Amino acid sequence: MLFADLKNDFVFRRIFATHPNILRRLLNDLLDRQGSQTIEDIEYLPSAQLPQVEGAKLSILDVRCKDRSGTTFVVEMQLMHHPGFVNRVVYNACKAYAGQLQARDSYTKLTDVIAISICDFELWPDAQQDKKKLPRVPMVSRWNMTEQKSGSPGLLQVQYAFLELPKLPPNKPEIGGAPYWAWLFVHATELTEIPPELSEGPYRDALELAIQAKFTKEEMQTYEKVRDEIQQVFEIASARWAEGKAEGKAEGKAEGKAEGRAEGETSGRVKSLLAVMSARGLSPSAEALGRIEACRDVDTLDQWIKRAVLGSSVEDVLGMAGT
Repeated sequence: MLFADLKNDFVFRRIFATHPNILRRLLNDLLDRQGSQTIEDIEYLPSAQLPQVEGAKLSILDVRCKDRSGTTFVVEMQLMHHPGFVNRVVYNACKAYAGQLQARDSYTKLTDVIAISICDFELWPDAQQDKKKLPRVPMVSRWNMTEQKSGSPGLLQVQYAFLELPKLPPNKPEIGGAPYWAWLFVHATELTEIPPELSEGPYRDALELAIQAKFTKEEMQTYEKVRDEIQQVFEIASARWAEGKAEGKAEGKAEGKAEGRAEGETSGRVKSLLAVMSARGLSPSAEALGRIEACRDVDTLDQWIKRAVLGSSVEDVLGMAGT
């Protein structure tokens, strides 16, 4: 028995955009809603078609719903860390909040908005937080506006939650809660059967909907198309990186001297780095470009190239290298 990748946009919508009980369980788990705060009923809202991002999947679709209190939830699965990702999350959450009002409506009609992003990458890597001497951000993080001195959470109208899948602990978690959803998102494709300990309920239902044998021919084609689009982005970036390294070695060999060889290797890496950044939509400023072209340390350039594959900004790419 083969299971489709729950992180795939098509599969994600197949499971969560048409089965409110499964989506409700996901929301309660990711937001840690219990007792009187439990989300009981949800109503689906039209999803927004977001702008295309260069080098990204052809489209990004979210799942939107509203509970009894009127709170709007915007849930999305994101596989690639694109430039301005967090800014886009904030923009769309605020847009959803402000978009509730029509002309001459009272501000009292506004209800809360919670944006939930499930990310197949680290937004706040532990190493980066440690380097900045900042607290580590947990796998599931929840954000809102608080008063700076007292920490009082007074402005809760727009909130955010992020699930960073790479931070999933190595051991399989107990059934239930956000860690189990994270485990399913990461390991579903490795399963050959539904875990016997999964009784009837949303977790089992989600896996049932991911069984590839139950897909129609058209559904399978859509699933494979989305999967291939993501793979192509990584392959292009990796190929350009390898091409740049090979070009550098060739140029160095042609020089016939150690100095020329080193210069050729750094030159090739610079070209590779700029090619990857261009494919990712990262545009360096004149200052950043000067820093890149002036760099003659092969290890540093290799680090920058690796960061460019998933980095969210030029600053992230160059700053993480520690130079």
